[in-house]
Amino acid sequence: MIGGIFPLFIREIVTTSTFEKKPPGVGCEGLDLRSFLWTNVMIFAIDEINKDPTLLPNISLGYRILSSCSSPTSALHAALALASGLEEINSTYPCPPAISALIAESGSSQSIAVAGALGPFKLPVVSYFSSCACLSDKVKYPTFFRTLPSDYFEAKALAALVSHFGWQWIGAIQSDNDYGRNGILAFTEEVKKFGVCIAFVGTILRTYSLDKILNVVEMIKQSTVKVILAFATEGDFYPLMKELVKHNITGIQWLSTDDWVTPPEPSTLKIYHALDGALAFLGKKTAIPNLKPFLTSISPYKDPSKAFVRDFWEIMVGCRPVLPGENIELNVTYKICSGNETTDSQHTFFNVTELRDPYNVYKAVYVIAHALHQLLFCKPAAEKAVKLCLNISELQPKQVTEQLQKVNFKNQFGDNVFFDENGDPPAYYDLINWQLINTRVQRVTVGHYAPVADGGYELRIQDEDILWRTGKTVPKSICSDICPVGTRISQIKGKPNCCFECIPCADGTVAKSRGAAECSPCPQEYWSNKRKDECIPKTIEFLTYQEPIGIAVTVVSLLGASLSLATLMVYIRYRETPVIKASNSELSCFLLFSLLLCFLCPLTFIGRPTVWTCMLRHTAFGVTFALCISSVLGKTIVVVTAFKATFPGNKAATKFGPSQQRIIVCSCTVIQIIICVLWLRLNPPFPDMVLRYSNKKIVLECNPGSEAAFYAVLGYIGLLAITCLVLAFLARKLPNNFNEAKFITFSMLIFCAVWITFIPAYISSPGKFTVAAETFAILASAFGLLICIFLPKCHIIFIKPEKNTKRHIMGKVLVKQVYNQPFVLEVDAPSSGAGAVLSQQQADDWKVHPCVFFSKRFSAAEQNYDVANR
Repeated sequence: MIGGIFPLFIREIVTTSTFEKKPPGVGCEGLDLRSFLWTNVMIFAIDEINKDPTLLPNISLGYRILSSCSSPTSALHAALALASGLEEINSTYPCPPAISALIAESGSSQSIAVAGALGPFKLPVVSYFSSCACLSDKVKYPTFFRTLPSDYFEAKALAALVSHFGWQWIGAIQSDNDYGRNGILAFTEEVKKFGVCIAFVGTILRTYSLDKILNVVEMIKQSTVKVILAFATEGDFYPLMKELVKHNITGIQWLSTDDWVTPPEPSTLKIYHALDGALAFLGKKTAIPNLKPFLTSISPYKDPSKAFVRDFWEIMVGCRPVLPGENIELNVTYKICSGNETTDSQHTFFNVTELRDPYNVYKAVYVIAHALHQLLFCKPAAEKAVKLCLNISELQPKQVTEQLQKVNFKNQFGDNVFFDENGDPPAYYDLINWQLINTRVQRVTVGHYAPVADGGYELRIQDEDILWRTGKTVPKSICSDICPVGTRISQIKGKPNCCFECIPCADGTVAKSRGAAECSPCPQEYWSNKRKDECIPKTIEFLTYQEPIGIAVTVVSLLGASLSLATLMVYIRYRETPVIKASNSELSCFLLFSLLLCFLCPLTFIGRPTVWTCMLRHTAFGVTFALCISSVLGKTIVVVTAFKATFPGNKAATKFGPSQQRIIVCSCTVIQIIICVLWLRLNPPFPDMVLRYSNKKIVLECNPGSEAAFYAVLGYIGLLAITCLVLAFLARKLPNNFNEAKFITFSMLIFCAVWITFIPAYISSPGKFTVAAETFAILASAFGLLICIFLPKCHIIFIKPEKNTKRHIMGKVLVKQVYNQPFVLEVDAPSSGAGAVLSQQQADDWKVHPCVFFSKRFSAAEQNYDVANR
């Protein structure tokens, strides 16, 4: 005997108990044709097994079926009644056998109640429609099995579907029971892995008041979602469907479970216009042979005692059958059948070509039959069995439960039927799409969710076969548009993760893909482009010959070198003239040669820095300027010393001849060379990439290596320049027709001013402008020396040649003898424009010191001028 519990009626008839008499039994109303079909499929399968000579031979299966009225309470009442066998049953047997297994129930809440109650009694329960993942818990429900996959797999399939079409903003409707709540919970956990957000969760139930249903309708109206998943049974969802049609809510892409998309009621044209294009995952479809004749033979006139058949006939034919001998009540509101009515064989109830849920009932009967067969005959049904190895009276529900866990066979449709350790079958779903074909709502298969070889599951969809509400365009459902490349997601406080703002990436960071959560920083040598979607190499910057600054430095440098060389040639050409002789021609040539090198130094600062150019530019600059200032210092010392040697017997002038001048120049230059050698030896300059000046540029410059050495080179040049400036300043007013000390003072003032202003400019100038500042400082100071010292001499040579004479350079001056006897003496001054040097013979004849210094130059007409003795 096999028990069966089906929700044959939609709802219970609620009665109020007065507690004055025994309450009436639970009444139900509203026959559900789908459940009635399930019931008849169970009966059909049992009849088919009883006629099978190989499966349970010589053993007849019987059934006892009760209705649950879609209520957990009624389902539990029916289960206990079937398990105990205490209810009144019209049977020819005085004591029918107890049930060996129970096929129940459709709703997950009902199955939870039934499995929980019968579990301690080890009575196996096989469900055909309860998909709640919670029922896979073998600790709570050790005897529960089912022939359809768990909601866990359906939730994974729905999540894969949502991810496939890129929907990020989803609404959800759930039945207010274990099926709906657990289904939405499993779905939410799965879609979170794909970053999908649930905008709202509406709760419905068939017994809810209209106000609660309208609250859900308003929730849908106010939301921006375009895709809604309804995890609800057909009975719970149907009241919401009617309100959706009434309020003309369209434009929503509905996702469904197999609960409400398969019944005939939602498939009407009126409902379709609100839910067209819906997608749903359904179990495998099968056509059961010989089932249609069995169904069409149902008639209250053929089998008057068959349960529920009169309610079925009233729905199918539209009138209430009256059996012979039955009294007709007065004032009836329903139509009485004449007895000649027949059913419409084209009704969807008789369409057995695409059975899904009934196939689960069919498998449930067969899986119990195979378990019984293996227990009673100790061998599979495929092998011919003739002798029982276990007496039927000894059969215990516990044994049936244990055998169900081991069942594994291939049925006539080629499907492998078995249960895993949780009592669940392998998952397989067809993805169906509601389409209107020839004015009829059709469920078109557009994909599959099936297991693959590695043990996982794969979703395959024929996108081109799907007919959306918008035609062939896939609807979009997002709270915020996906962020374009170059931007990142910024969450809005208080909103779900799918509602966000798009913030442009910061400079130096990029987002190469759409919808990036964070911007990736570019490598050190790269920078972001304007769109912030790609890292591009930074601009390499250094002073080149092609840019205006490089051209200007090159032109000015070559001009200065040419002028220095030209001046040197002039000095060589006019070396015998008085003005050249009077300016210490040897030191002047040293100075001009060093200026030539100074003018060429900036050329080493132009171009891409290399190891050799970096070492050359700083050391060459330091050495050449040291040579230059040393030459000026030598000229200054000679002038000052000569004018100071005025006392009789002072031989200072004889100590600063040409040899001493060379020693001064060389020694001062050698000190700078030593500093540079130590610099190059210990920590030399090297080419370096500098990133601190600009984020978009890499400045190639020469790192000085040792900052101390660099500033020591500059400091030493500054020391020489200041010394020279001080000495020249002291001698600036010494008399003569040509006083060179004034021009040296001017040149040193320019030199010091240039380099004093260079230091802050060098420190603050970014990138290549640092190099440009240094080159312009070199050129400016070199031009200051060249112009101030040599321009006056060239002016005399070329513009005022009449002054380039011995007589002009010589002057008539008044001196006082050591004996305070004034006289006029005309002397020659061949060596210096600042003083007159007498020959030794003149000094002996005139009894004066060889070097006579003048505090003022006098004209020949000035006679008997009393000059203070110096």
